[in-house]
Amino acid sequence: MNKNILNQEVQDFIEQNLNENLTKLILKGSPFETVSTQELAQQIEGKNKCAKKLPLWFGTQNIVYPPKLNLEQTSSELTANYKAALVCGNSLLDATGGFGIDSFYFSKKIKEVTHCELNEELSELVVHNQQQFGIENIKNHVGDSLDYIKKLQQKFDWIYIDPSRRNDTKGKVFLLEDCLPNVPDNIDFLFAHSDQLLIKNSPILDITSTINELTYVKEIHVIAVQNEVKELLFLLEKEYAGEIHIKTVNLQKTENQYFSTQYKNEEVASYALPKKYVYEPNAAIMKAGAFQEISAQLQLDKLQQHSHLYTSSEIVKNFPGRTFKINQVVPFDKKKLAKLIPDKKANITTRNFPETVAQIRKKTKIKDGGNLYLFFTTNLENQKIVLFCEKA
Repeated sequence: MNKNILNQEVQDFIEQNLNENLTKLILKGSPFETVSTQELAQQIEGKNKCAKKLPLWFGTQNIVYPPKLNLEQTSSELTANYKAALVCGNSLLDATGGFGIDSFYFSKKIKEVTHCELNEELSELVVHNQQQFGIENIKNHVGDSLDYIKKLQQKFDWIYIDPSRRNDTKGKVFLLEDCLPNVPDNIDFLFAHSDQLLIKNSPILDITSTINELTYVKEIHVIAVQNEVKELLFLLEKEYAGEIHIKTVNLQKTENQYFSTQYKNEEVASYALPKKYVYEPNAAIMKAGAFQEISAQLQLDKLQQHSHLYTSSEIVKNFPGRTFKINQVVPFDKKKLAKLIPDKKANITTRNFPETVAQIRKKTKIKDGGNLYLFFTTNLENQKIVLFCEKA
């Protein structure tokens, strides 16, 4: 880490150029002898990326930012804080430390956190940033975390792992066994050093396939932020043999949405034609595949087996997703449809429908926006229909 980045005039320059065109700044070159153009660009780009994802870092003085890839791979403050609420105890080892966001939040719940990172320069940067926050209960180790654990005669309350989803030979991967480190191959070794494992996975991984790769899975947490799934968490407990609990959360600016069920739950949905209200589950529930459970738990009828939209005569408050009032239900006919929308403007969603939103817009000339919400879907009689809705 180039400590000259911390000079006041350099920090002032970074702050003053956050909204400037980065390409033009690079072409101008660095105004400082001790800090290169590339280093300035990395700090400006990094700080900008943290404005929404890591606002605490963005608003703290003398924070040094890593390359773009490290910031893209790191947890957000929202998801890291959620993970920290799942753990407690005296010791936790973060086996794939990265930029240290998860370790930072774990340190608020755990007496001593060990941050392991292969990249020496990134680890040095993390240590510096920890000092800016006055953190004293995080130990930092440079090197392979599995080798580090082997040398220790210590058992941790928790081991946390965020395996890399990129493989030098396979590129972006979709199975946990192809990630680095390979958790399934090392599962017995990890359980020899902790009774509780918390594994962060990408939303691209399939839940069932991942369960089959692991042992002693106790909980699965599906985390969405503003209705975009960001993380899958697998909580493992040594010798656990009970039901696997699936917990979904959609973290929002105001009120968070929660929904829980059990893996391979055998609840059965009920079905009906559209009634007064229609409900669209949030992205976390969709990823969890809890389609039957939403119907059974909240006493809502599904429109059709594969439509994943729900309906009721009386409004269900605090539904974990979006709720709309149905004003009209019409058979799908693109020629007649256009006549029903005089200003040619509406918000369009498709569920179990043969055409995409883009195709529908192209054929109907309906533009995006306004207060009208159209759901193109299939009902229980397998008819293609359009629901004309307004937000409830």
